[in-house]
Amino acid sequence: MVGQGTSLQPANPESKGLVVGADATQRDLKGDEKAAALLLALGPDFGKPIFEELDEIEIRQLSRTMVNLGSITQQMLDELLIEFVTGVSSTGSISGNPDSTEALLLSFLPSERVGTIMEEIRGPAGRNMWEKLSNVQEDILANYLKNEYPQTIAVVLSKISTDHASRVLGVMNEELALDVVQRMLSLDPVQKEILEKIENTLRTEFMSTLSHTQRRDSHEQMAEIFNSFDRQTEARFMTSLEDNDRESAEKIKELMFTFEDLSRLDGTAIQTLLQAIDKKDTGLALKGANDSVKEFFFSNMSARAAKLLKDDMEAMGPVRLKDVDEAQGRIVSSAKDLAARGDILIAKNNGTEEMVA
Repeated sequence: MVGQGTSLQPANPESKGLVVGADATQRDLKGDEKAAALLLALGPDFGKPIFEELDEIEIRQLSRTMVNLGSITQQMLDELLIEFVTGVSSTGSISGNPDSTEALLLSFLPSERVGTIMEEIRGPAGRNMWEKLSNVQEDILANYLKNEYPQTIAVVLSKISTDHASRVLGVMNEELALDVVQRMLSLDPVQKEILEKIENTLRTEFMSTLSHTQRRDSHEQMAEIFNSFDRQTEARFMTSLEDNDRESAEKIKELMFTFEDLSRLDGTAIQTLLQAIDKKDTGLALKGANDSVKEFFFSNMSARAAKLLKDDMEAMGPVRLKDVDEAQGRIVSSAKDLAARGDILIAKNNGTEEMVA
């Protein structure tokens, strides 16, 4: 507890992250400034676990505030810590609920950003439902929607990304598509209850069975088998197949999705994948990757995380190629699982974007 006359310095004064001095100007700290000052006062050792729970946007917001914080008085720091300790201890316990979460987010994030986050959380299926639909192949989504009422189709297409909605309309029966367009032009705000029913139906009847509805031919199935081979076996079979049936070999190559193809993922997709896979697999898999793939992975991590991963890879020393292949295979499988659920969009070797079952 901070008492009267206590001289409290940052947890790691040598970091010089937080400057406390009598020559500083006494002022009231705003919400984001309080969060920044508190983390600086905690120092790297105690502040690190908190930072590890923040996403990139939150870290950037706090970092900008820290840079512009300037020096603060000892009284300001004492009052801040007293406010924090009192706020936590006065309730006797901490209750996680929408109101308390929103209040905390508002202390260091812009209100519009907080509004978006809370909208996603409070929704019955979340705004991510519509983001996932935007990653589903247009012909598959159109085939599902064609059995729905045109008004329902209009609502769904009004909620997904406009470029994807245009592709879905483009593969629909022309008569149905024109009917949907007319309804979208005159679409009134949808009642919350109706929207909830549509979201829940999409989640239970469509997204959950998406992987079973995707078309597959023999070349796709064989590409999956080749993806599971180790490198030597894959090369041996592919060479033989090229000698006997070059056309089929080329089709399989186009349909195969390899570890190197992960570098085609966009920033959001690779972040989702990195959160889903084992960090040990990441280091082992990158030991056998080319420099461009390594750099792609490192560039989508924080500087600290990338450095730790590089250190771990160096500490591994020589590793068996079989272990590298297996680690890369597990990561590719994770990417395919995420794509099948509509969480990410991945591209195959031919460069065209489509869902991978």
